[in-house]
Amino acid sequence: MSEPLNEPQAAARVDITDVVCPVTFVKTLAALEELEDGQALEVRLNGGEPIQNVPRSLKDEGHKVTSVWQSEDGTFLLTVVKGGLL
Repeated sequence: MSEPLNEPQAAARVDITDVVCPVTFVKTLAALEELEDGQALEVRLNGGEPIQNVPRSLKDEGHKVTSVWQSEDGTFLLTVVKGGLL
């Protein structure tokens, strides 16, 4: 699958492929806390529980997941834009 076009430029990146749920979400939230509202974070994560739970949990927290795509190595790249509280 090719990289998505017209995505916001990521202000930061985090690789959480070396941790398991629920630490994946905790590390993602910690990285988002370093950003301003409206800035994008790119997250590299594994399939299975991380790709099922992290995007859903981010949306529940008021952030906007703008893209999710699978890399050639089988990991996923998720782009999320930090939002304010709902």
